[in-house]
Amino acid sequence: MAAKIWEKNIQADKRIEQFTVGKDREMDLFLAKYDVLGSMAHIRMLESVGLLEADELKLLLSELKNIYQTAKAGDFIIEDDVEDVHSQVELLLTRELGDVGKKIHSGRSRNDQVLVDLKLFTRAELMEIVKMVDSLIETLIEQSNRYKHVLLPGYTHLQIAMPSSFGLWFGAYAESLADDLQLLLSAWKITNRNPLGSAAGYGSSFPLNRRMTTELLGFDSMNYNVVYAQMGRGKMERTVANSIASIAATLAKLAFDACLYNSQNFGFIRLPDEFTTGSSIMPHKKNPDVFELTRAKCNKIQSVPQQIILITNNLPSGYFRDLQIIKEVFIPAFSELKDCLEMTNLMMSRLMVNENILSDPKYDFLFSVETVNKLTLSGVPFRDAYKQIGLAIEAGKFNPDKSIQHTHEGSIGNLCNDEILAYKHEIIEQFNFGRITRAIDQLLA
Repeated sequence: MAAKIWEKNIQADKRIEQFTVGKDREMDLFLAKYDVLGSMAHIRMLESVGLLEADELKLLLSELKNIYQTAKAGDFIIEDDVEDVHSQVELLLTRELGDVGKKIHSGRSRNDQVLVDLKLFTRAELMEIVKMVDSLIETLIEQSNRYKHVLLPGYTHLQIAMPSSFGLWFGAYAESLADDLQLLLSAWKITNRNPLGSAAGYGSSFPLNRRMTTELLGFDSMNYNVVYAQMGRGKMERTVANSIASIAATLAKLAFDACLYNSQNFGFIRLPDEFTTGSSIMPHKKNPDVFELTRAKCNKIQSVPQQIILITNNLPSGYFRDLQIIKEVFIPAFSELKDCLEMTNLMMSRLMVNENILSDPKYDFLFSVETVNKLTLSGVPFRDAYKQIGLAIEAGKFNPDKSIQHTHEGSIGNLCNDEILAYKHEIIEQFNFGRITRAIDQLLA
C-alpha cells in the first residue's frame, strides 16, 4: 500500500480516509492533464532557481510528458490506495525515476496545486464553451436573416400584444448570448491568473520565480498576494458558475419558447420528426423532449452558484477541507452545459417555421397599435387615436391594416444583426485564446 504523502508513522483510520476522500478521485481524473502541466511549469522554474539539476529536469519532463499523453488519452487512473491526482503523479514519477520524482513538490503545496489545476481545467472548458456559444450565435443570426420577413405574434402577459417576427425572435437570443459572453469574459479574466507559488497560502522560503510559471502556463498575470491566492478557491468557481448560469438561463428561456411555439395551440414552429420522441399510448405524439431536457438541465446549472455560495460563505481566510466538495458540483456543470449548447445549436439549425401564422383572424388585434400610430402620424392626438381604436375593437368594427413599417434600430425592419455579430466578435477577441495555446504547446514541446 502506498503511503499518503502527508503520513508520518501513524496510518489514518480506513473509515476516516473513505469519508475525507469522498468523490475526490473521481473528480481529480478531470484534472490529471492540468496537474501535469502545472508540474512541468513548476519544475522548469525549480531548475532555473537551482533547486533541480538540468539532467533531473530533463528526466522529469520526459516522464511527465508520458503521463500527460496517458491522461489525454483517458487512460490515467488514480490507484485505490492513492489519495488524489497530485499524489498519483508523484508516485508514478518516483516509480520510474526514484528519488528524483520526490523533488517536484519543493516550494508548493497540494493547496496551490489544486488551485492551478482547477484554473487550467476551467480555462480549457471556458475556451470550448466560448466556441460553442459563438457557433450558436452564428446559427441564430443565420436563421434570423433567413426568416426576417416572417411575422409572428408578440406577447405580454401571454396575451397577444404586437407584431413580432422570426427575425427578432432568433436575433434576440443571439444578442442575449453575446451579453452572456461579456459576463463569461469577466469570469475568464479572474480565472486566468496564476496561484502557483502561494503554497499553502503563505508563500515559501524558497526563491520561487512566480512570474516564470505565470508565463509558462500562459496566464495573464499572477494572484499576487499569496493569502488572496488561497482565498480565490471557491471565489473563482462561484464567479465562473455565475457566468455559465447566465448562458444556461438564456438556453432555458429559448427552450421554453420552442416548446410553447411547437405545441398545436400555437403552431409557430415544427421540429423534424427525427428530432422528436413518441408516446407509448398516444400514436400521434411528437414530443420536443430535447428542449424539455435542455430546460431542466439548464435550470439545474443555474443552481450551481448557490450551491458554491452555501459551501463557502461562512469560511474565513485560509484553506479548509469544505472547499473539496465544490469540485463535485462545479466540474460536472461544464459537460452538461456543453451538451445543451450542442443540442440547441442542432435543433435551432433544423427548426422549421410557419410562414402564415398571422393569417388567422384571432391575431388581428396585434395590429391595433399600428393603427393607432398611423392615426397619430396623420395628426390625431395619440390619446384620441387610442380611444377611437379601443371603441372600434369593443364594437367589433376593427379592421386591421397589416402593413408594417418598423425602421428604427433593432426593430422588425432593421434587425441590426451585423451589429450583434460585431459585438460578439469584439468580445471573443478579448479572450486572446491564441496566447494560451502557444504557451501550452511550447510547454509540451
